Amino acid sequence: MLKHEYVYQTLLTQIQAGELKAGTKIPSIRKLAELFSCSKSSILAALEKLENQHLIYAKPKSGYYVVEHKIFKEPSKTTKIDFATSAPNWHSFPYQDFQHCLNKAIDTFQSDLFRYGTQKGLPSLINEVEKILQSYQVFAQKKQIFITSGVQQALFLLSTMPFLNNRKKILVEQPSYHIYMDLVKLHQLPIVGIKRTIDGINLQQLEEIFSEGDIKFFYTMPRFQNPLGTSLSKKEKLETLKLAHKYDVYIVEDDYLADFEYTKKNDPLFANDLHGRVIYLKSFSKIMFPGLRIGIAVLPDSLIETFQQFKTVIDIDSSMISQAALELYLKSGMFEHYQKNVRDKYLARAKILQTSLETHLTNYDFASDIVMHSHIVLPKQVDMNALLNQLDEYDILIDSIKKNYLDNFYQERILKLNVSNCEPTDIEKGIKQISYSLKDTNNYFE
Repeated sequence: MLKHEYVYQTLLTQIQAGELKAGTKIPSIRKLAELFSCSKSSILAALEKLENQHLIYAKPKSGYYVVEHKIFKEPSKTTKIDFATSAPNWHSFPYQDFQHCLNKAIDTFQSDLFRYGTQKGLPSLINEVEKILQSYQVFAQKKQIFITSGVQQALFLLSTMPFLNNRKKILVEQPSYHIYMDLVKLHQLPIVGIKRTIDGINLQQLEEIFSEGDIKFFYTMPRFQNPLGTSLSKKEKLETLKLAHKYDVYIVEDDYLADFEYTKKNDPLFANDLHGRVIYLKSFSKIMFPGLRIGIAVLPDSLIETFQQFKTVIDIDSSMISQAALELYLKSGMFEHYQKNVRDKYLARAKILQTSLETHLTNYDFASDIVMHSHIVLPKQVDMNALLNQLDEYDILIDSIKKNYLDNFYQERILKLNVSNCEPTDIEKGIKQISYSLKDTNNYFE
């Protein structure tokens, strides 16, 4: 082993073991050279390697100090089959590539990082976002695009700001995105629900609600709805747009899983919006990682000024370092390459889930879309508590559907399934056990 490698490994071990704690000053170069009986150049080479790994940092005229002695440890393998977690599997994310973009962003955007950002987002990121939106069939002008601190911020702003139609009530699908359900409950916003099932939405009922005259906007997930996993048909989407225009209702389209679309014909509502009724939202939390906190909002011209005013008051700008890193990640082509790889991985899991449902739960209704999350409709005879308790005993994690509903809305008997964090080999095993447990509870007779 070369001398500088030996010095590096020794100091690395001391840092990882906690012998050199965060904030501790490393012995001087001269002292280290004496200690290891080597040249100063070997010591400098070892220290440079540690500094490049962000384990130590240099203070001018003072020396080197430890940044942090903790190292990342992969979580231990578990016997549990996790159908509850919806966050993307971190193993699929090329964190080293993105780390390069973070480091490069600090060098490239130094002046931007030391001042408040822009009201709409980093201009160079908006340029890249405009291009990627086109791949989702969303053709928008730069002036319409806003970078937000996750889709949640965009939803909060839209829910609290006034609209030109001067309406108050928000219409939401039931069930729907649980975080948004929490938001409207917390702020006691005027809210109305409309039932969504495997068969979609009752368009006659939708028109009746729109025609009442006080619907500000309709929050919907036309593609791969959360938590159902179903998509609206082209006919349903076109009719929804027609009704929105007729009754002066805006539509907030949450297209958070656009990256996982495997057909080219399933366009978003925005693609067919001829009257400026659709507000398009896109998140990076599923294709990358939730901690990035970057969302995209595409606004019709009529709402741009108000949205910008409210966003400026709430949050001058989203994280500049995250925006800068994402801009480089998109521009370099890394995202496009990663997007395909992760789509293929999740599509493989989704196909296993669909095949397992078709094989082991043929007597139950479930979503036919091939996506990472789905649901099973259970008959009234099934004791949900008994079923969930038994599945828990078999180390199968299932998330409750309750939080996806408004408090005063009838809750369907639905078993949510998400394979984002399931090992492919565990998916069929888990579905098979659900089938056995449904029979064991003696609440449903085939």
